Amino acid sequence: MLMRSYKPGTSEMVTSTDEAEIFGTTSFNYDTGLPCEKLNIKVLGTQFLPPLYALVFIIGLLGNVVVVVILTKYRRLRIMTNIYLLNLAISDLLFLFTLPFWIHSLTWDEWVFGHCMCKLLMGLYYLGLYSEIFFIILLTIDRYLAIVHAVFALRTRTVTFGIITSVITWGLAGLAALPEFIFHEVPEEYDSSECNPAYPEDEQDSWKNFHALRMNILGLALPLLIMVVCYSGIIKTLLRCRNKKKYKAIRLIFVIMVVFFIFWTPYNLVLLLSAFQITFFGNSCDRSKDLDMAKQVTEVIAYTHCCVNPVIYAFVGERFQKHLRHFFQKHVAMHLSRYIPFLPGEKLERASSISPSTGEPELSVVF
Repeated sequence: MLMRSYKPGTSEMVTSTDEAEIFGTTSFNYDTGLPCEKLNIKVLGTQFLPPLYALVFIIGLLGNVVVVVILTKYRRLRIMTNIYLLNLAISDLLFLFTLPFWIHSLTWDEWVFGHCMCKLLMGLYYLGLYSEIFFIILLTIDRYLAIVHAVFALRTRTVTFGIITSVITWGLAGLAALPEFIFHEVPEEYDSSECNPAYPEDEQDSWKNFHALRMNILGLALPLLIMVVCYSGIIKTLLRCRNKKKYKAIRLIFVIMVVFFIFWTPYNLVLLLSAFQITFFGNSCDRSKDLDMAKQVTEVIAYTHCCVNPVIYAFVGERFQKHLRHFFQKHVAMHLSRYIPFLPGEKLERASSISPSTGEPELSVVF
C-alpha cells in the first residue's frame, strides 16, 4: 500500500517501500538511492496538530450548535435560504465530529477504533466536506435567483423545494464520498494499527490522482465557476437598483464564499501538487518534505473554516443577531442575573419577553 494517514489529507503521495509507509518516517528517493527521512515532520505534527485540532473542535462545535439552535428555535425554516444554512451547519458538525478521532490517533500514534470505524469516520469526514461545498453552491444560486430572477424565485424558492434539493444534495455528497467509505481500512498484516486508504495494487496511482482531482474540481473549480457566474449577474442587477438594502441580502453568502476559498484553496493546491509531485518535481526528497509540511499547515487552515462560518452568521446577518441577543437574554443572562447582583434582571426579563420582529423584507437581510 502506498499511502498512510493518521487523518485525512496526510498520506504520502510518493512511491515508497511498504516498511516506510507503515512507520510513516521515510520514502524512497530514487535520485540518491537512499530513504527520504521524514521523522521530524511526523514528530512536529504529533506535537502541534492535536492541540490545534482540539481548539478547532471546541470553537466550531460551540458556534455551529448555536446556529442550529437559533434557526430551529425561532422557526425561520419557513425560508429556503435558512434550510440551506441549517444544512450547512449540520455539514460542519459532521466534519467536526471526526476530529477527536484524528486527535487521538495523532497523540497515541495508533488507530484503536477498529476497521468499521475507520471506514465510517473517513466517509463522514468527506461527506461533511462535500455536503458543505454543495450547500454553499445552493446558497449562491438561491441568492442569484432571489435578486436577479425575483419573479421566478417567488414560485420556486419554497420550503418543499428546499427540502427536496437538500435531500438530493446529501445524496450527491454521499456519492462523492463513497470511495472513502469503500477503500479505507485497517491492515491486518502489520503490527502497527493505522487507518489507511487501501486502493487496488494496480490502480493506486490512478486513485490517488483521482482523489486530488476530485477535491480540486468539486471543492475549488466548480464553486468558483458558479460564484463568478452568479455574482456577476447579481452585481449587474444591483448596479441598476438603488435599493441599498439588497447588498445586505447577499453579504452573508458572499462572505461565506470568500472565507471558504481563503481557507480551502491552499490545501487543495498542495494536495494537487502532492499527487503529481513526481511530474512537477521528480523524486526530490526536499520537495517531498516541503509538500508534507505544507499539507499539514494548509490542512489546519482548512479545518478552521468550521469555526469561521458561525462568526459570519453573527456579524453579518442582522436578523440572526437579533435572535441571538434574544436567546442570550432569555436563557443565559437572566439565569446569571440571579447570581451576579449588578446584572439588571428585571430589564433583561422585559427584553427577553419581546420576540424579535419578523416583519422585515426577506431580501434585506438573510435572517
